[in-house]
Amino acid sequence: METNRRKFLASLAAAPMFVPRKAWGANDRLTYGVIATGGRGRYLNRKFQELGAQCVALCDVYEPYLELAKKDSPQAKTYVDYHDLLAQPGIDAVILAGPDHHHCPMLLAALKARKDVYAEKPLSYSLQESRIMVEAVRASDRIVQIGMQRRSAPVIHHAKKLIDEGVLGRITLVKPQWHWNTSAPLDNSPLPGKLDWDRFLGPAPKRALEPMRFRRWRVFKDYAGGNMTDQGTHLMDVVQWFTNSGPPISAVCQGFVAKMEGAEHPDVFSAVFEYKNFIATWTLDYCNAYQNGWSITFMGDQGTMLLDEEGFKVWAEPWHKNPEPIFVARAPVPIEAHIQNFFDCIRTRKQPTCTVEIAADAVAGPHLANIALFEGRKVKLAEVLPT
Repeated sequence: METNRRKFLASLAAAPMFVPRKAWGANDRLTYGVIATGGRGRYLNRKFQELGAQCVALCDVYEPYLELAKKDSPQAKTYVDYHDLLAQPGIDAVILAGPDHHHCPMLLAALKARKDVYAEKPLSYSLQESRIMVEAVRASDRIVQIGMQRRSAPVIHHAKKLIDEGVLGRITLVKPQWHWNTSAPLDNSPLPGKLDWDRFLGPAPKRALEPMRFRRWRVFKDYAGGNMTDQGTHLMDVVQWFTNSGPPISAVCQGFVAKMEGAEHPDVFSAVFEYKNFIATWTLDYCNAYQNGWSITFMGDQGTMLLDEEGFKVWAEPWHKNPEPIFVARAPVPIEAHIQNFFDCIRTRKQPTCTVEIAADAVAGPHLANIALFEGRKVKLAEVLPT
């Protein structure tokens, strides 16, 4: 076992974690626009530019966000309505980084405008929208990458390979979790700067402006699936990818708002997903920083893998007799590799590492868990989304 471990570590150390491809040439430089320039949109914009693409358009309903984004892309044209951005000539692709309830209409509009798309997760606002979005992408010839960067991370692929080789044996229980001590009452003080509230609401129910709904849209049911679908999409995707399982059969869930006063979605919850051959328990606590960040524990009858933001470790069974890991890999999950994959696929027209089908399966369980939580019952996928 120790020899195998040393060989594995040597091979991992010799392999680069991320090597950018050839930079865009003067005559083939990718041009793109950013729709929604909040924190995530601006982050992606910087990363796209670092990898050689050119931002030519920015769009947001909140003027201060646009002003911040212009500092990174001073030559880009600015818009309030994303349909106007999509009509601008000379745009190859768009980044979609808006709230969940805009994901489907923005994607459909981008496809209609014949743009390639890098869309933030979760894929959809609902299970029904997932189906609509998958069908729309497959009816087009566009490249659509969903922003679930673990799909492009070399260290995650190394971990997947070990599981495929049977190092854990039969997996019976998987425990994804996310711990951050970040919860606090929502800020409902007046917003500085100009906001187009009606455009922010879009397809959501009309209501008077409450600043906290804009600042923290993710924790309101009208606009998003909360931390359940936000972080759950990342982790449940890895669970299903590593176990070759597809989405869960059913879900139950309990949760509550502990410290995030004003929120509708919980900041503490526990969901249990039923699969054909194993159980997954997805827990989140934003009131505690023990084991800070995300992790996924895969438990098999021959071994255990702990996967987290620093890499992974594997222990042989029985753990109490084998407390030293037999495999260790420490490496980050670089967003650059995922963006580079998108760029490569635009050139080759091959499918990216995170297709809409993958993203739809990844968010299916979290959508089910939200239904189970708010309806107080066990929910089966087949009853909500019949085949």
